[in-house]
Amino acid sequence: MRNRIEAFIGALAFEKGYSDSTCRAYRSDLEEFSEYLESLRPENESAPMLPDGVDGRMIRGYLGYLHRKNKKSTISRKLAAVRSFYRFLIQREEIQADPTDQVATPKQEKPIPEYLSVDDMFRLLESIETDTLLGRRNKALFETLYSGGIRISELVGMNLFDVDYSRGLIRVKGKGDRERIVPVGPKALNAVLHYRKTLQVEEKISMETDGPLFLNKDLGRLSARSVRRILEKLTRECGLLVSISPHGVRHSYASHMLDSGADLRSLQELLGHKNLSTTQKYTHVSIEKLMETYDKAHPRK
Repeated sequence: MRNRIEAFIGALAFEKGYSDSTCRAYRSDLEEFSEYLESLRPENESAPMLPDGVDGRMIRGYLGYLHRKNKKSTISRKLAAVRSFYRFLIQREEIQADPTDQVATPKQEKPIPEYLSVDDMFRLLESIETDTLLGRRNKALFETLYSGGIRISELVGMNLFDVDYSRGLIRVKGKGDRERIVPVGPKALNAVLHYRKTLQVEEKISMETDGPLFLNKDLGRLSARSVRRILEKLTRECGLLVSISPHGVRHSYASHMLDSGADLRSLQELLGHKNLSTTQKYTHVSIEKLMETYDKAHPRK
């Protein structure tokens, strides 16, 4: 089982171009599944469990086992990993039947994405002090994150030459290494330029040589974990009553764009979503505005 899992992970990385973090998540889920199957093997049986020895009943038992300590969304993700694994084995003709075909995906709630109001987002951005190099970096970080609505992985993956100041555009690499061009506003561009000029003066890092756009205190590429930690600190310091993650900033961008009249197709392109259905979840956050419009416009109150 484990050799086949490693072959599957290799295919995800080299054939489909999945990121290291995605491959690690798949490996973790499948190793957990493999360990569960091994726990079903009788003590007097030494032969390991093979993929073609698994049936729908075992997989449903695995879902029941997961249900004790996982949310429905997590269970669905882990089942999706198992489904992908068995489809891989079918394609390679290592097994004849897919046992996951006998298992239904658990229904799950669709939570409204976390986001900030426009006032709270402005309050957060304007609270960032810019009297130090790191303060200017943080200002540039979150102005860019909100202005472009990009993913945190796209933000920390940006390089210096990915910014086109004259045209107001940035180049980011999204899921599956798909590149796209994203417009950003002058506040974000000015913050980035201010940060990089300060970096050039204080640390002698030239703006003529490409490299990571956002640096940590040791002058290496800033990590996604560090960005999350910085945002948590800034949120506490400015006294916001709600917590927000970097992905919540992206949700806020999408919500504010919709509220201001952006259409779903355009937003899909801006966010880099492969499917429109992924973008449609952001319509939920505008329900209050829709209700307000309804109350004002409908003739029969």
